[in-house]
Amino acid sequence: MEKVREIVREGIRVGKEDPRRIIHAFKVGLALVLVSSFYYYQPFGPFTDYFGINAMWAVMTVVVVFEFSVGATLGKGLNRGVATLVAGGLGIGAHQLARLSGATVEPILLVMLVFVQAALSTFVRFFPWVKTKFDYGILIFILTFALISLSGFRDEEIMDLAESRLSTVVIGGVSCILISIFVCPVWAGQDLHSLLASNFDTLSHFLQDFGDEYFEAREKGDYKVVEKRKKNLERYKSVLDSKSDEEALANYAEWEPPHGQFRFRHPWKQYVAVGALLRQCAYRIDALNSYINSDFQIPVDIKKKLETPLRRMSSESGNSMKEMSISLKQMIKSSSSDIHVSNSQAACKSLSTLLKSGILNDVEPLQMISLMTTVSMLIDIVNLTEKISESVHELASAARFKNKMRPTVLYEKSDSGSIGRAMPIDSHEDHHVVTVLHDVDNDRSNNVDDSRGGSSQDSCHHVAIKIVDDNSNHEKHEDGEIHVHTLSNGHLQ
Repeated sequence: MEKVREIVREGIRVGKEDPRRIIHAFKVGLALVLVSSFYYYQPFGPFTDYFGINAMWAVMTVVVVFEFSVGATLGKGLNRGVATLVAGGLGIGAHQLARLSGATVEPILLVMLVFVQAALSTFVRFFPWVKTKFDYGILIFILTFALISLSGFRDEEIMDLAESRLSTVVIGGVSCILISIFVCPVWAGQDLHSLLASNFDTLSHFLQDFGDEYFEAREKGDYKVVEKRKKNLERYKSVLDSKSDEEALANYAEWEPPHGQFRFRHPWKQYVAVGALLRQCAYRIDALNSYINSDFQIPVDIKKKLETPLRRMSSESGNSMKEMSISLKQMIKSSSSDIHVSNSQAACKSLSTLLKSGILNDVEPLQMISLMTTVSMLIDIVNLTEKISESVHELASAARFKNKMRPTVLYEKSDSGSIGRAMPIDSHEDHHVVTVLHDVDNDRSNNVDDSRGGSSQDSCHHVAIKIVDDNSNHEKHEDGEIHVHTLSNGHLQ
């Protein structure tokens, strides 16, 4: 009984983990019932009765072709259909050629043809591009050619056999494809898109919390902090193991028709490229995490000497990845991540200046090695974040993400002061405008009249940030951080 309860609990867990699996099980059952009717009930009269026992090939096709996602089902269905058609035609040709050679040579020639095609087809399966997309089709080609050729040697009704087999395979494949597309479809492309955005969130979460984990966790010894660190470890490790899932989903997505926001010839391979860079970053994070949990710990007072730049490097890199995740989820072009990349690089320069000042001259060699390894890992992460940002921009351009609409502020002079009005403007690749509005008194700001020439009872404090590529309209201070000017009552502060 305990074994049964365990199986039931496992089934509940699997269903809760992804409810689409339950729906998929019902879809497979529906497809099997549909094609089985061709064998048991002959719903179309003599046409289906003609198939006879060969109707079971339709049932077999459903069992082996119906996959979880639309792309996987389409790929297998098309592979099976085309392979059956080509192998059937070649098998008939081999049979006719063998018959022309005479009764003595016929069996020898058929065996030789089956051997040659099986050997060549098996060798072709080792080609990487064939292994990725057409491996199943090659298997069906070998099987069908052998069955048609050898059954033709003993059965004179070779044409009927080939025709009925092809027809039943087409019926089974079409049933799978139609149910997969029109009954609660699961799109591999959408899953790949969501997986990549989730990986960005996972890495950004670790980097944003790195400062607390590295500089405070050991010092406080709080149980909740330790548990959070363990949970982060498990989360970023999922990125390390995502390569096979990403490549499989990208392969399936290439078979899928346009759907939702994903157009024809969507750049799925670029998703794989971005995912590879994310895994490189995750490997650095894995090494970084090993120093956080190491038995050999650097004294907190030594860590504190580099706390400010290290915190900025990790937090800004995490914020950049968070912005890239939002850009992917909303499928918009955004340069917000570039600001955080610039700030993280500025923090690297500040760290370099701090190290050159000799702040670590009194640190012991072993402690110095451990600390410098942590610094090196963070610098690698900052550099990788820049590469990831560039790769995401390439993806956004290739996938034709929408330009992000950003507000701008128009100031109007009235008797009581200035009134700020937010107006949306288009974003261009060479000109980005970000505007942040902040009222001194939120309750009073609601009284501002949005119509032209209206009056404001109280003054508002506005902060405007304008970023352009030639860096002519904003200041960068010595620390590299992007600073802003504030506008109060229409005057530059």
